Parts: sequence; structure tokens; C-alpha cells
Amino acid sequence: MKKYLPYILISLTSSVLSVSLYRILEVRAPGVAPSSQPLPANAPASYSLTQSPDFNQLRSTGAFTRAAQRTTACVVYITTQKQVPHPGNFQIETEASGSGVILTENGLIATNNHVVQGSSEIRVSLPDKRVFAARLLGTDPSTDLALLQIDAQGLPAISFGNSDSLQVGDWVLAVGNPFNLESTVTAGIVSAKGRSIDILETQDRIESFIQTDAVINPGNSGGALVNTNGELIGISTAIMTQSGAYEGYSFAVPSNLARKVIEDLRDYGMVQRGLLGVFIEPVTAEIAAAMNLPSVEGIRITRITPGSGADDAGLKPDDIILKVENSSTRSISEMQEQVGLHRPGNTLRIEYWRDGTRRSLRVLLKDKHNTTRIAKAIDNHLLQEMGIELRNLSYQEQSQLKYAGVRVLSVRKHSLIDATHLHPDFVITHINDKPVPSVSRFIDILKSLKGSRITLRGYYDEEREPYFYVFSMEIPTQ
Repeated sequence: MKKYLPYILISLTSSVLSVSLYRILEVRAPGVAPSSQPLPANAPASYSLTQSPDFNQLRSTGAFTRAAQRTTACVVYITTQKQVPHPGNFQIETEASGSGVILTENGLIATNNHVVQGSSEIRVSLPDKRVFAARLLGTDPSTDLALLQIDAQGLPAISFGNSDSLQVGDWVLAVGNPFNLESTVTAGIVSAKGRSIDILETQDRIESFIQTDAVINPGNSGGALVNTNGELIGISTAIMTQSGAYEGYSFAVPSNLARKVIEDLRDYGMVQRGLLGVFIEPVTAEIAAAMNLPSVEGIRITRITPGSGADDAGLKPDDIILKVENSSTRSISEMQEQVGLHRPGNTLRIEYWRDGTRRSLRVLLKDKHNTTRIAKAIDNHLLQEMGIELRNLSYQEQSQLKYAGVRVLSVRKHSLIDATHLHPDFVITHINDKPVPSVSRFIDILKSLKGSRITLRGYYDEEREPYFYVFSMEIPTQ
């Protein structure tokens, strides 16, 4: 027996060491949570990759169930009546549907612009089967968002979450009404952030979508994307598909951006969009090497709008924007989202790269007219009806041109202005013989006109003789 004792001791020691080593590796293995460790009920909405709970953990703790219960009560079914063109040169009435999210107890509802665009009638069905006629308070085609109001009180309202805290790999739920099926809940993970897919057609579009693999189909548009706490972190907007149905990619407007847009629509009837006043492009490896950047990052400025906040602050072409406030600008969409959270009159801290040095400055945001005034919905509607975008001339431009006026930025096809053959870059100096030194003055004169005949006078940069453009429009009474 004594002869075998050393062998027995060696075997026991090896076994103890093996078990101990296994337990150490089991606990410390990255990305693996021990099966005996339950997810706490008050766990935070976002987890790091080494903490993110798996599907079974969330399901076993009831996180999905609680989030779904909180959300389905706040998601509504929207039906609209629209007039659409018929090949026989007449209009036909058609019905469309989508989803919406209740934001306040007194009936403010967010949805997508494309759900309600062009509608002659909008009806909202609540989860308790009550149906209300809805008023359209405002739309923002640049983010594909719209705000509705129904006459109701005591409604369950969703809570906003922080979309900036989302991480790739976090679990999310999508709640909506696909294929006219009310209150449908699907689950997925965040697949990407700051995604641009070129679906919005406006010139100042902001596409910085949250991409998920939660199943979204036609009818989900305007519905809620929520975290595992049931907080709104996105408005479901689009799917990328060739068949017309879900194929694995769905996209939502981040809640932080949606919240700002919705507050503007509620308070002003239109979005107060602050602009840096720069034209930009992504930084490539070639650009980074030419600029002596230590890594391929940031957004390169290609052109500065005269008189803009960027111009006033001293930014220049070829500067590389690295951060807006504390957020890195890894893509154009991420930069647009961060700037889009602010209004004209706000200032932003910009970190940028110039001449081999990292620098920073503050930029005062202005609107597309180069002003910091709060715009009014009627002002915007007048210019939209005309089909024209304007901005104030910078001091430098006024000195060079020797006259005051407003510059035409763009002309919408088939609009009133387009019919006159007026072209972008025309400087309007007078409207019906009254001088227009600013966009606000242009709008004030336009609103004061009693007749419907309007004459615009002005110059093109290379021309010395004035041009005249005449059209007619009805000016709404205030």
C-alpha cells in the first residue's frame, strides 16, 4: 500500500488543480456569463460586450415581457386617406396604414412623415379600440418624422431612453402594426449605429439610423424601437429589401434626434435646424496621409458657406472635423446627427485637425438663411409654396457686390419659381420695388402683400443688368 501512496497523492493533487483551473477559466472567460448568475431585475439598459445578457437570460428574468407590456400600450395604429394620381388623369382615394407612439398623456403622437404625407384624413386607433381623428401638427421630411394630436386625456405615454448609450449587440424590441396586424412585438439586437441608406430625398436630410435585425415589415413605420427597460430609443422607419418584405435589415431614427425634432414641431410647427455652414466629405486613407493624420478618422471640410457660423469661427477648407462636442465624427451621418440635436443660436465645441495639429473652437450655429432667429411655420410654408430656398448675403458678399439682398440656394422643380425660369445663385434685391436686405424682411414683405402679383428683381453675379421674374400666388392671412 505504501508503494502506491505517492501515486494516489499525485492523482488527488492533479484533480484538485484541474478543477480549480477550470473554475478560474469559467469565471474569467470574456463574453461568458456563468449560468448560475441571474440577470438582476433592475439591470441597466445597455451592457458592454462582456456583460451583455443572452436571449435566454432576458427571457428567464421577464425583461422582454415587461418591456413589451410597457410598450404595446403606447403604440397606436394609424390609418390615412390619400388622393393618388390615376393613369386616366384623375385622382382616386386610397387607404394606407402605419404605426405611431404616444408621447404624452394628452395625445401627442409621433410617427413617420411618409405615413401621413399627403393625407386628407388621419385616424388613430388606440390599443383599447377607441378611434380618434388626428390633427397633423407638423412634419420634418429631413428626418422622416411627423407629430400628431388627438383629443384624449390620461393616455399611457412612453418614456424616452438615451439612444447615444446604445451599443452594437444590445437587445431591442420593435413594436408596431405590420400588415394591419395590431400590436406585434419582435426582438433583435443593434446591428449598427449611424447608418445612412440614402432613402430620404431632401437636400438637408439627416440619416443616422439605428440598424437592427428585429423583424420590421410594412405597417411598422412610425412604431417604437425600445430597449429592455421599455424605453423609446428609436422610431422604426425603413427596411432594406428587394422583395418588399423584411430581409434582415431594419432602421430606426435615434430617439435623441427624434425628441429634438418632435419638440420643435410641438413648439414652433417646424424644425429649428442649426447648421455649421460647411460642405464635407469622408476622410479616406489618402486624405489622412496627405494631412498627416495619425489615423483615418474625421470629416474633411471642402467648402465653407460665406457668413455661416463656421466662416465666422475661422474654420477653413481642408480642416478635418474630429469631434462635435464630445462625440467623435467617424462618419458624415454621425456628424449630421450630433449637429441636428441643436438649434440656431446654440454654440458647439468643434475639435479639428489643421497643419498637423489638433485644435478646437466654438461655432455659433445659424439657420439656412444665415440667421439665428427662431423661424415660424408660416414663414417656412410660404417659401415652400414658392419652391425656393434663400439665405442672407455675408458682409463680404455685400462688399463685393455693392448691393444688399438674399441669395437663392435652390429652386424646386415644377414650383411657382421654377416656372419663371429663375436659377439658383440669383440675388434678389427687391420684391415689388421694396428692398430686401434679409430673408426675414423678404418674408415680412411677402406676407404684407395684398395683391397676388409678385415681381422679384435682382442680379446674377456676373451680370450688371437687373433681371425681373413675375408670378402670382395667394398670400395666406395670419
